[in-house]
Amino acid sequence: MQRNNRYRLKPHEIAAIQRMREKEVRNVLVIGDLHEPFCLDGYIEAEYTGKQELEVAIKKIAYWYKAFPKASVILGNHDRMIMRKAQTSLIPSKWIKSYKEVLEVPNWNFVDRLEIDNVQYIHGEAGTARTKCRADMQNTVQGHLHTQCYIEHYCGQNFRVFGMQVGCGIDHDSYAMAYAKRGKKPAIACGVVLGGKTPINLLMPL
Repeated sequence: MQRNNRYRLKPHEIAAIQRMREKEVRNVLVIGDLHEPFCLDGYIEAEYTGKQELEVAIKKIAYWYKAFPKASVILGNHDRMIMRKAQTSLIPSKWIKSYKEVLEVPNWNFVDRLEIDNVQYIHGEAGTARTKCRADMQNTVQGHLHTQCYIEHYCGQNFRVFGMQVGCGIDHDSYAMAYAKRGKKPAIACGVVLGGKTPINLLMPL
């Protein structure tokens, strides 16, 4: 029997899409941690030294750039490593190329935090989405935690916030992920936020 892997929308997701068609709203596609060149094959229909890793990463990111020529990219802990190394080596920042120059993605916007329709998008080093959304009292979407993919809503007397862990796109069997070899299997997924109010997790079939 052939397995049907089509994602089936829940009633509240169908209602959200209907509302979206009735009026102009902004919908946000959220892609989890890529860790290129160690992204899982199929996450997009598309032996290393540090230099070779960068060259392969640039080639693979070119597929993402072709699919999403304009995008906002949230900087993560691995991205910031380069600047930290430069600072500890006392290299002036003027000598360091920007992320978009190095990765050859001139139309991408690299930021630490992005806010759209009262939803904050962050990498997630500070903890989980469930704790961050309550601490900031703001809808929060984040990655960083490769094994977590969920949405939780918290309701008060006069307001409601949600926390969304978006999963990731890493290849768990690559040598770069050897540090987590004995850990949990990653949640391969992405997410969508409809109109700043309806978050949806989209998980790939196991």
